[in-house]
Amino acid sequence: MPKTSARLLSLLSLLQARRDWPGALLAERLEVSPRTVRRDVDRLRELGYPIVAAKGPDGGYRLGAGADLPPLLFDDEQAVALAVALQVATTSGAGIEEAAARALTTVRQVMPARLRRRIDTLRVTAVERPAARPQVDRGVLMALSAAVHACEVLRFDYAPAFPAGEDDADGPPRRVQPHHVVTWGGRWYLVAWDLDRDDWRTFRADRITPRTPTGPRFTPRELPGGEVAAFVAERFQGSRGSGGSPCRGEVILGLPASDVSPYVRDGVVEELGPDRCRLILGSWSWPGLVAAIGRFDADIEVVEPPELKDAFAHLAHRYAAAAELPHP
Repeated sequence: MPKTSARLLSLLSLLQARRDWPGALLAERLEVSPRTVRRDVDRLRELGYPIVAAKGPDGGYRLGAGADLPPLLFDDEQAVALAVALQVATTSGAGIEEAAARALTTVRQVMPARLRRRIDTLRVTAVERPAARPQVDRGVLMALSAAVHACEVLRFDYAPAFPAGEDDADGPPRRVQPHHVVTWGGRWYLVAWDLDRDDWRTFRADRITPRTPTGPRFTPRELPGGEVAAFVAERFQGSRGSGGSPCRGEVILGLPASDVSPYVRDGVVEELGPDRCRLILGSWSWPGLVAAIGRFDADIEVVEPPELKDAFAHLAHRYAAAAELPHP
C-alpha cells in the first residue's frame, strides 16, 4: 500500500480526471479498501477540497466547486500547456497581461526542472504597432460576459470616439440587452440590442464603463441572419457576403477567442467557451484560406462552405505526399 501522502495525491488526481467516481472503483484503482477511501476523502476535505459524496449502493465521490481555489494537480503535458497558454495570454490585449505573468511565475516556480527546461525554450514576445490597440479592463470583460450569460439588461456609460465627437457623450447611460462578446481586428466588442434606439448595435469594450446593478432578465432576440459572426462581419464590412475576399469560410477552433483574435485582422472571432471559438475569415483562394487557418495549432471543425472542406482535403493529401518524399 502506498504511503498516505502519495495515496492522497493519487486520489486527488483521479477525482480531477472525471466527474463522478464510484467508491468501489476508486478503491480498486488505489488498491485499498473502501474504508480507506472514505478516510482519505475526509483528509482531503480537511485540506480544503470540496468533495461531494453520493449515498446509496452505487454511491461515489465528485470533486465539487468551493468558495476558494484549492491546490490542483496537473500531469506533465497539462502543466506545459498551462505555461504556454499563460505566455500567450500576456499578449492577448484582454487586460489580463499582468495577472497572466504573475500566474506564469507561480506555475514555473513549482515545476520540476525537466518541465521548466521545456517551457523556457518557448518565449512569446509581443510586438505592437506604433498605434497600439487600447487595452480592455478584465473586470469590464467579466461584467459584459456575465450579463450575456445571465440575459440581464446592462446599463453602461459609453465614452465617445473623440473627446468632442458625440452629442450624447454626457447623456444618460446606454441600456441594452447584451447578446455576445466578440473580437474583430484585435479589439473586443459587445453586440447588443439597444433599448433606447430600438436597434442592434456594436460597442467597443474599451469604451464601456458598466453600471450596477444590472437590469431585469430578458428573452434573447434573434440576430439578423441568425449568427453573430456573420452579423459582425456585415456591420464592419458594410455589406453581407465576402467583404472583398472571394473565398470566405467558417470554422470552429479548439482555442480560446483571446488566443486567436490577436492574429486575425479582418476576420470575426466569437467565443464559444473557455477552449473553443468560431472564426470567420476570408482570403483570395481556398488553399490560401486553409493555410491561414492551419497556422493555429488546434483542432479544426469546418462549418462552411463545402469548398473550404475540399481545400482542406486537397492540402492534406499534398502535405501527406510531401512527408513521404525521400530526402535528396
